[in-house]
Amino acid sequence: MLPQRWLALGLLGTAQLMLILDVTVVAIALPQMATDLSLAREAVTWVVAAYTLTFGGLMLLGGRSADLFGPKPVLFAGLLTFALGSLAAGLAGGAGLLLCGRVAQGLGAAMLSPAALSVVVRLFSGDERNRALGIWSALGGGGAAIGVLLGGLISAGPGWPWVFFINIPVGVIVLVGLLRLLPPLPPATARRSSLDVLGALLATAATGLAIYALTVAGETGWTAPQTLVAAGVAVVLYALFGWRQKAAVSPLMDLALLSRRPVTAGVFVILIATALMVAVFFLGTFYFQQSAGHGPLATGLLFLPTALATMTGANLGGRLIGRLGGRTLGATGMVIAAIGLLVPVLWTTTPATAIGVSFGAFGVGALFVVASATALGEIAPAEADIASGLLSTFHELGATVGVATVSSIAAISLVDGGDTGFRQAFLVAAVAALVAAAISAIAIPPRSARS
Repeated sequence: MLPQRWLALGLLGTAQLMLILDVTVVAIALPQMATDLSLAREAVTWVVAAYTLTFGGLMLLGGRSADLFGPKPVLFAGLLTFALGSLAAGLAGGAGLLLCGRVAQGLGAAMLSPAALSVVVRLFSGDERNRALGIWSALGGGGAAIGVLLGGLISAGPGWPWVFFINIPVGVIVLVGLLRLLPPLPPATARRSSLDVLGALLATAATGLAIYALTVAGETGWTAPQTLVAAGVAVVLYALFGWRQKAAVSPLMDLALLSRRPVTAGVFVILIATALMVAVFFLGTFYFQQSAGHGPLATGLLFLPTALATMTGANLGGRLIGRLGGRTLGATGMVIAAIGLLVPVLWTTTPATAIGVSFGAFGVGALFVVASATALGEIAPAEADIASGLLSTFHELGATVGVATVSSIAAISLVDGGDTGFRQAFLVAAVAALVAAAISAIAIPPRSARS
């Protein structure tokens, strides 16, 4: 066993935290980016969506690459790609280079995250592995809290390019440290297996077109030919992806898993939870800075209770799920989220919005626990990696769908100012949470089935 395994875990955790931070820290800086680079609403949406779409769409491919070629080369390639993407995004003088940098960051994250987790699993065993994975899981909530503060501090200080530049020295330190620490880690899969690159491209292209349809709907209308054609092609590509997964020798995704009720329910919950959370950060960031007139540092501080509420909800959810069961806790979390999101619809002020989204985030935090426990509760050990990969993929895709949808609904406020669009978007998010609560109450298996 590696003597310096805990130091290696610290470096790997730092890399994973960097990937998580890159959603919230960039969200706080978005209004400043939009002003400095004269970004259209669609471009602002894609600053978030380009990263989460590439990250989520290629994550399973990254995990399979780590199995096939070994986690170390994939990990180092991911670190280097992420750092180069960060450099390009920070140097951007317009939307083109900025979005290319975000895609490169997403590609690097898709390689880095599953490879880093694979290394953690190999370095530890027994109780130590459980402790290490617990630390790894806690990075999500901590990353949200650190991200909102860091985004505000950087945007108010050296400026938005440094939300990207800061990744470069961190990435170099992690890379040098891991090069010295990590032992040889052979591939876990025989070389006769292959990478389903076509499947990954089909899934990513389908989701990209679906996000494009959601984004342009805010300008052209939900029934406009441009919107309907993009959505129709996305459906065709999803169908081709399903065919590819049945025909491929080494499919990217085991679609049979999605036929199991617990897995489908868990994937649904993680999709909705992440969509709601990212929608809150996106809408709140622009409302606080563009409509209410607060600076980026004040916005980061206003979002700190939201991040802490998410962590508290997740912690409490972990304690209650064994007592209440996933169905009750999931439906309750959705209802709490809906109530919180309704507050800024009824009272569109800074205090009401901050309190409302924090209350809603408390419910969303519990949903992350429900999603994992439901999807993985009846999975065989040999299927755990595949099921976890599915959850991680839909986590990122939920973020992509969430930001595209609320951006389209809030278009009138994002383009012309005022709070009408923000209120409409918060209302749609609240209704979506209520509908999801009803679906969760039916879809999530009852407690007796779980046990």
